[in-house]
Order: sequence, then C-alpha cells, then structure tokens
Amino acid sequence: MLDTKDFNFFEKHNSFDFKGFLFRIIAYWKWFVLSLVITFVYAYNVNIRKESMYGMESLIVIEDQNNPFFTSNTSLVFNWGGTSDKVQTIITSLKSRSHNEVVVDKLQYYIKYLKKGEYFFKDAYGEVPFYVEIDKEKGQLFSKLIKIKFLSPSQYRLTVDFGEETSASVIQYSDVIIKPVNVSGGEFSKVFKINEAVDLPFLNMKLIIKPEAFDFTNQEYYIRFDDFNQTVTSYRSIDVIADAKATSVVRLQLEGPNKHRLVEYLNTTVEVLRGAQLESKNLFANNTINFIDSTLKEMEGQIKDAENELKEFRRGKNIFELEGEASGGLLSTKLSSYDVEKDVINRKIAYYNLLKNYLEKTTDYSKLPAPTVAGIDDPNVIANVSRLIALSAERANLAYSVKNKKMFSDFDVEMESIKKVLLENIVSSKSALTLNLSLINKNIAKAEAEASLLPENKQEHIKITRKYNLKDKIYSTFLEKRSEAEIVKAANISDIKFLDPAKDIGGGLKGPKTSINYILAAFLGILIPLLIVFVVVLLDNNINNLEDIQKMTNIPIIGVIGKKNTKNNLSVFEKSKSPLAESFRAIRSSLQFMYKKQKQNEGAKILMLTSSVSGEGKTFCSINLATVFALSDKKTVIVGLDLRKPRIFGDFNIDNISGVVNYLIGQKTIDEVVQKTHIPFLDVIPSGPIPPNPSELLMGESMYEMMEELKTKYDYIVLDTPPVGLVSDALELAQFCDATIYVTRQGFTKKGMLSVVNEKHKRGELHNISILFNGFSTNVKYGYGYAYGYGYGVYGEGYHDEPIEPKGIKKIIADIKNKFIKK
Repeated sequence: MLDTKDFNFFEKHNSFDFKGFLFRIIAYWKWFVLSLVITFVYAYNVNIRKESMYGMESLIVIEDQNNPFFTSNTSLVFNWGGTSDKVQTIITSLKSRSHNEVVVDKLQYYIKYLKKGEYFFKDAYGEVPFYVEIDKEKGQLFSKLIKIKFLSPSQYRLTVDFGEETSASVIQYSDVIIKPVNVSGGEFSKVFKINEAVDLPFLNMKLIIKPEAFDFTNQEYYIRFDDFNQTVTSYRSIDVIADAKATSVVRLQLEGPNKHRLVEYLNTTVEVLRGAQLESKNLFANNTINFIDSTLKEMEGQIKDAENELKEFRRGKNIFELEGEASGGLLSTKLSSYDVEKDVINRKIAYYNLLKNYLEKTTDYSKLPAPTVAGIDDPNVIANVSRLIALSAERANLAYSVKNKKMFSDFDVEMESIKKVLLENIVSSKSALTLNLSLINKNIAKAEAEASLLPENKQEHIKITRKYNLKDKIYSTFLEKRSEAEIVKAANISDIKFLDPAKDIGGGLKGPKTSINYILAAFLGILIPLLIVFVVVLLDNNINNLEDIQKMTNIPIIGVIGKKNTKNNLSVFEKSKSPLAESFRAIRSSLQFMYKKQKQNEGAKILMLTSSVSGEGKTFCSINLATVFALSDKKTVIVGLDLRKPRIFGDFNIDNISGVVNYLIGQKTIDEVVQKTHIPFLDVIPSGPIPPNPSELLMGESMYEMMEELKTKYDYIVLDTPPVGLVSDALELAQFCDATIYVTRQGFTKKGMLSVVNEKHKRGELHNISILFNGFSTNVKYGYGYAYGYGYGVYGEGYHDEPIEPKGIKKIIADIKNKFIKK
C-alpha cells in the first residue's frame, strides 16, 4: 500500500528552484554582457542612422463673429450652426482630402528638396538656396532623384542616373497623370543657367535662386517629384484635437523630418481654411450680389428705354400743361405707388416660385440668393433657407473626405425636413401675397378708371411716367440691396482665429528618442538572455548541483569529486596532494566510518561502484578510491565486473587477455588472473574477454567462490560494475557488497534516473548505498553547489603538488606585478 511519503519525490521535483535559477543567471553573465553589447550597438546605430522626426503645433480658436451690420433686413450671413457644430466641421475639413489637396497644391509639397547625408537623404526644405517653378501642363520625372550641383552663382549641372533603363515615368500635375517616356539610359548630365527654362522630354522646370541665398557654389542638392495623391494622404494624418476644457479651442499637431515644412504647412492649412470659411460665410452676400447684378444688367436697358420714351413724348409739348392739373399729378403719384407695391408682391411671388423650383428639382442649394433680395422678411423662411444652404455646403465638403453613409443620410433627413417646412411656408405666404395682389390690382383699376376721364395727352403721359417711375424705383431698390450686401460682405470676418501660430523656437524633437532606445536596449539586452536561461533551466533535466540530488532522493551523499586534472584516470596517484585526491580521501574516511558503524572493522571490505548509464565516471572513481586505499598501505584489488564494456585495464598498461571471465568459466585461478600494478598494494583483475552470457556468469557459484577467495587475500575489494540503469548485473553483485556507491555526474546524469535507484533502494535490492557527485565544477553554468565538508578543497583550496597558474585577467595582473618586482 502506498504511503504519503512516496509522493515527496514528485513534490520536490515539481517545485521551481528560484535560488538555483538566480545562480544559473549569474553563471551565464557572459551571455548577458554579449547581449547588452549587441543591443546597445544596435540602438546606437538606430539613433545615428534614423532620420530625426519633429513635432510642431498651432492653436486656433473658433468664435461666433457676428456682423456689426447684421439686421433682420440684411440677413446675408452664412449659418454654420452652433459652436460645437463649427468645431466639428472645422476638424473634419482640416483632415479632408479636398482641403489638403488645396494646401499641398498651393505649397507644391510634392516637390522634395533633399541633401545627401551620411546615412540617408535629408529633407532640406527651407535650407536649399533655390526653388523650382514647374509647368504643371508638362511632365516631370517621377520619383527619381535629380542631382543639382552649382558650378557658379549663375550655372548648375543637372544630373540624372537612369542606369540601364530605357524608359522613365513622368507625372503631369495638372491632372496627376503618370505616363512613360523614352530615355537613352545611363547618366544624363547637362549644364543650365539659373532662371533658364529646362525643356526636356522628362523634365520641364526653371531653377530660381532665393534672394537671401549666398555661398552655394560647388554645393550639391537633390530634387524629387513625388506622387500628388500620396503627398496629400501623408498630410491628412495631421492631428486635430478640440480642447477638453475649452471646446472652441483646437490644437493642430503635425510630425515630420523638416521643421520648416511643418510650420509652413500648419499655418497655411489654417489660412486656407479661414479663406474657405469666410467665403462660405459670404455665400448669401455673393449669391445676392450676383443675382442683383444680373437683374440690374437686364434693367439698365429697360429703364433707358423708358427714359427715352418719356423724353420723346415730352418733346415739343408743354410740360407744365401736362403736369399742371392737380388731379392729374396726384393720380400719377397714386398709380406709381400702387405699381411699386405690386412689383414688391410680384418679386416675392417670383422668389417663392424660384425657391419651390429649387426644392423640387435640385439637390444643391448653395447658390440660392437671400430671401431679403425680394423683400421677404419672414424670419422662418430666412432661417430655414440659411440652414438649408449651410447643410448643402457642408455635405458637399464631406463628400470628399467621409465615407460614412449614415452621416450623409442624417444630412439628407434634416434637409428633407427643412424642405417640407419651406414648401409649407411657400404655400401660406403665396396665398397671403395673392390676396394682397388682388387688392392692389383693384386699387390700380380704380385709379386707372379715374385717369381715363383725363385728356388723351395726359393719359399717355401718366402711362409713360408710371412705367419710368416703376423701373427707376426697382432699379434704386436693387442698388440699395446690393449696397447692403457689399457692406455685409466687407464687414464679415472669419470665425477662425490664430491663438498660437506654428513657429520653430527650437526643440520639438519627437524621435528617435535616444534615451528611450538605450533604455529599451538595456531591457532587451537583459530580457533576451534571461528568457534563454529560463528555457534552458526549464528544459534542463540533468543533475547540476547537490540540491538537485537532495530534492530527488533521501539517499545520503558520500562525497563530491571535482573534475579530472590528469590525462589518465590515475589522478590520485599522480597528484596525491591535489584537491581531487583530498576529495577521494574524504570519501575513504566516510566509508571507514560507515564500516565502523556497521561493526565491520575486521576482515575484507567489499565496495561496489555503479551508476545510471555509461560515461558518469564510475571507472574513474573506482580506480582512484582503490588508489587511496592502497596508498594507506591496505592491500586493495579492483575487480572489473563490467563484462560487456571492459575499460579498467587501460590506465595501468596491462592487457585484458584473461580476467574475471576466465576464472568464472574455470580456465584460470585467482593468482593467474590477478595483475600487479605500478601502484604499491594495488592489484587489478580485468574483466577478460567479452562473454555471450555475462549475467549468467555473475549469478553462478564461481562468483561466490571468487569473492570468498579475494577476502582472504585483500583488505579492500573494489567492484567496478555495469550501470544499474542499463543492465541488472550490478543487482546480482549487491549481495556480496558491504557498501554501494552510486556515481552521478554533474550536467550528465538525468534526474529521472534517481527514481530508479530510489525504487531499488526501497525494495532492498541495493543496501548501504550512498551517492557520489562526480565532475563537480563551480565554473560551469549549473548554478551553485555545496562542499558540505566532504574533504579538503572541493573548491580548490587544499593541498597542491604545484601552484595553480592564474588565468585571464588574473594572469595579466600577475605578469604586471612580476615586471614591477623585477625592476
């Protein structure tokens, strides 16, 4: 039945060793240094190779600038809606394609002025001593560098490298068409004069020196003609934000590599919008003026004809006689007054008919004249017409920049509701006007009936005078309205005002952020190797330190052995005072204490060394443990029982012709298979030839007899056995042993193999077992370890046959000290 203690192994195995991970990180310090060097070098190259980016900004405020000449009778101002509507309209306009097309075309920002730098071509707009004038109707070399080198203050060399190309693309900015042209290939180079027209199949321009330019001879610059639409798209990224606290304040921000270009664009985009907004604001006034001008032009001929007719009628007649009778003069004045009232009503009805026609047959209402031009003073009609024109103009502007169908549908719904209200207003107003017109007509008919009683000459004179007075009155009224419209237009100012124009006052650098790049380099330089170490630790299933063993098993650790310091396996014999030799002596002392505790002070002691797999240093440990026993004047024999893979004979320069196998099959005696070594008190029994049935031989009666005979001849018998994790031979030999040493090797033995040993120890198949930690080094990347007092100088502080030579920096410092001492 399983006990809860049986699960301790799994609990220990799954816990993460943070302390070991920290030591592992320290062990990989070279990786961190290398990673930091690489990331910092990369950050440095980014900082010097990447073009600097700057950010410029300006502030504008949107205000309701009411016209001081505005009255209810001169409602000619353009209505943008409330302040919030104005702000949103302006923000949308500043980012719209149509607006930015106007600004880019005005500034000709599709022409790039460049200067060659160490790592890239720098945008030199504002720094170059010249500018170019182009013929937009002709093609310009598209997206290819054109080199300009000034030979003198009056001449320059124009160079274009076409390479192996036989055709090039040219762009015509009048209609933004790109088409191919034939070129001769290779390098084109020609000298031109300043202000001379360049007339080439692929280039049509004129280079003009700026008035402030000086000392530019032998200087080289480049120009490039970019795509108009792409340039516009790049400037549509302008950041336009309404202030959260003051919604009428708008902040414009733009980033780019050239501060002069940014400043000029920010200020120009606002000026263009101010002009467009003022033009829209004057839309009523302009429409009214245009309508009146066309009417006045038509009436000039009519009033002139009426005046000529009146003069012709009066010629040769007595004016006093025609105008002398009081009743005739009063009647003429009354009729003229009625005619003016009738004309006013007719003009109102005509405007309503015009407005109705617009509403029913068109969708563009931006060209409607103001209702007041016809004398209409109904505030509902004036307000609705004004709002309808505003919506129509705003919708037309958004059509170039907004693809939101819902927004357009909202416009259409609102405009449709206004149209319905206006149509109802037209019906009711026309009904009232028709009634008034009928009353005026009755009055005119009554007055005309009275005039019919006058003499014929006076009747004719009244008729001609009425016509002239009506034309003159209408003409005067339109002139008055036109003057009002001109006054309103002149008095209008834009609702957009600069609070803080864009200006280069130094600074404004947005990138590359050198400090941030270096911080990021430090972060990545540490993070990358840290992740690698974490993955290595996570995937590492080897035993790397003593703590790994202690977590995996409760079997005691008998000692820690450092790395081999000799070419062969006779490390203890060749360097008997080395730290490695002291480690084996410590294990010898631990074994003697174990034997004493088990009351095995008398007689031969049999020690078995095994391991998980081949390569963990089992044979090396067997030889050197046997050596320390022999050096203490104890008769010791090493028995090579790894019959499948014999190795133990090579280090002693003896042969493997005969050995254990020969004894076990009865061919040889003990004395015949034992071979003396050059180490006093140490003998070796090699394994002999490889048998076909090694397990069966070790299980036989002969093995028992050999052990008994060896006990009579030696004080210590060291059994070098096969790996217990691969074959069962070592388990068969455990019955002869007083103690078993299980050899593990740093960075080689798998943690899972300890579970096999734990299981066999629990079952009693391996008794008096201890673990030896072999190949330990603090210089490898396995974390940390502990000496635990297992001998002298596990870490190198012990007895030495010869001094340890310093290495690396220590060696350089030692050499310098020696030189000064000699001097």
